Amino acid sequence: MSGQRLKTQFQRLYTHFSGQDSDTNLQDISEILFCTRRNVRMVINKMVDKGWIEWEPAIGRGKQSRLVFQSTDTELQYHHARKLVADGKLEPALEALGNDANRLAQLIQEQLGLTTQKGRQIVRVPYYRAFTNLNPLRPLRRSEQHLVRQIFNGLTRMNEEKEEVEGDLAHHWESFTPRHWRFYLRPAVRFHDGSLLDSQDVLASLERLKSHRLFRHLETITSPFPNTIDIRLSHDDRRLPDLLTNIMAVIQPAMLDEAREAELFPVGTGPYKVVKNDKQRLILEAFDQYFGFRALIDVVEIWILTGVTACYLQPSTDKIATPVNEVPERLTLDEGCNYLLMNRVNGLASDPEWLAYFQSRLGPVPLLSRMHPGEIGEIRLINAYGLLPGWTDTNPLISPAPIPAKRMVTLAFPQHHPVYHEVARAIESVLAEDGLRLKVMEMSNTDVLMGKHAEKIDLWLNGMSMSHHRDDAFLAWFYSFDHISRVMPETEFEALDQQVVHWRAMASQPCPSHDIGSILVRSGQVIPLFHAWLGVNSAGPVQGMEPNSMGWFDFKSVWLKPGSTS
Repeated sequence: MSGQRLKTQFQRLYTHFSGQDSDTNLQDISEILFCTRRNVRMVINKMVDKGWIEWEPAIGRGKQSRLVFQSTDTELQYHHARKLVADGKLEPALEALGNDANRLAQLIQEQLGLTTQKGRQIVRVPYYRAFTNLNPLRPLRRSEQHLVRQIFNGLTRMNEEKEEVEGDLAHHWESFTPRHWRFYLRPAVRFHDGSLLDSQDVLASLERLKSHRLFRHLETITSPFPNTIDIRLSHDDRRLPDLLTNIMAVIQPAMLDEAREAELFPVGTGPYKVVKNDKQRLILEAFDQYFGFRALIDVVEIWILTGVTACYLQPSTDKIATPVNEVPERLTLDEGCNYLLMNRVNGLASDPEWLAYFQSRLGPVPLLSRMHPGEIGEIRLINAYGLLPGWTDTNPLISPAPIPAKRMVTLAFPQHHPVYHEVARAIESVLAEDGLRLKVMEMSNTDVLMGKHAEKIDLWLNGMSMSHHRDDAFLAWFYSFDHISRVMPETEFEALDQQVVHWRAMASQPCPSHDIGSILVRSGQVIPLFHAWLGVNSAGPVQGMEPNSMGWFDFKSVWLKPGSTS
C-alpha cells in the first residue's frame, strides 16, 4: 500500500471516530475503510508501525478491541507537507496545508539555512521570484548578475576586496600598443558539460560583444597561437583588462545554444553549475572540475517563495535595514539607486515645460512621504540625492513648476519587483493632485532595457547596481543596452561618450563617472529616488558570508565549521 493511500485510510478512520479513542472491532473498521478483514489487519499494523495509532486487540469472542489515536489528521498533513517541502514540491505542500501560506512559510523557514545530507553541505536561501534568464548577453537584474558570476568566468575578474583586476581564464596579458592587447589562456579548463575550453570559445564570446556600445571598439579578435588571444581596437584603450571584467564578457561555448533552455541552464566554467531551475527552486552544485579552488559548499538551493507572506520575500542574503543609526555594521548602502529615466527624445519630457514639471514634482521627498511601509515588506528606503551614495547632484530647492496641459503620463517598470508598484502608486497620487492621469506598463526587465514600446513611454522606473565599488563600474549601467542613449538627445550623449573615450586612452586620468552622473541628473535625464541597505544575514553556523556589491555572498567561499550544527 502506498504511503498516500495509507494516509487516506487514516483520515477516514480519524474522521469516523472524530479523533476519539474508541472501542471497536475489525468488522466495523473494514466497513469504514471499504476493505476486507484481512486487509484491515495489514492496514492497522502499518499504522501502528508508523506510530499513528495504538491497537489493543480483544481477547475472547464478542469483546471489543481498543483503538487509540497517537496522531491527528492535522499532524499527519503537516508531516506530509514537510516532506513535500524537503523535496521542493511547494505547490503540493501548500495544497496539503489547506492553502495556508503562513503555515507553508513556517515549514520552509525550518529548512532554510545550512544542512547536511549524505555528507554534502547544502545552503538554502529564500527569494521572492524565479530566475528565468541567466544569459549574460541579455539584460540582467542584480541577483542574476551575482548568479552569473558563480556560473561563468571571464578573461579577467575584479577582486572586490582589493579593487584590482586580476587574471581569471587569462593567467597573463600584455599590451603591445594601446590598440593591441594579448591574453594568455589557462590550459585544461573545462565547461560544465565536460568539454575543454579552447581559443574558439573565447573568440566567439568576444565577437558577440561587438554589437554592444560598451565594446564597439573591439575591431579584430584572433588566436595567433594555441591558448593565445590577440585583440586589436579601433581606438586607444589602456584599460581593456578592466573592461573585460564586465559581466557580458564572460566566456561561453562557441556553439552557444540560443534556445530558451540556455537561459535557464547556462553552461560556464565557474565554480557552480545549474542542475535545477524552475518556478520553485534554483539549485547550483559545486563543479568538481573547476580550475580554481573547489567550492567549499556542495549545493546552493534558492527557494522561490512567491505568494507567501511579505516577511519572507527578502532573501537572508539581502536584508534591508531600518533607520541609518540602527544599521548593523555588516550592512552597507546599496552601490546604486532606484531612479526615474525621462524620455527626452519622443516622450513628454522632450518638452522643457514637462521636464521642469517632472523634476519639481517627482523627486524622492514627495514620493517617499506617500509610500506605505506596510506595502513594501521589510524594505526601508532613504532619499537619493545622486545616482550613487555620496553623490549630491540634485537641487533640493527646485521651484514649483507650472502644471502642463492636462493629459496622460505613461510610466513603465520591470515586473516582479517588491517596491515598484508602491512607487508607481505614489507617482499616481502626485499627478492626480495636479489633474493628470498615469498609465502604468509593467514589462519584463529585458523589454524595459531593450526599449520595447519606447516611443510610447514617457518615463521609466528602474534600478541600477554596480558590480564593484570602483568608479568605472558606473559605465556598465550608463551604456547598458542603450537604455540611456535611446531616450537622450544624441548630441548630449555623444559629448558624455567622448569623455569616456578620452579616459580610456589616458593611463592616469580619473574615471569621469561622477561628471557623467551629475550631468544626467542636472539635465533632468535621470531623477534619483532611493538608496537601500544591503548585506548578509550572517547569524548561524555558516562562515565566510561577506557581503558583496550585489548584496549577496560568494557561494564558493562560505563553509560550515565542524561541530557548529547538529
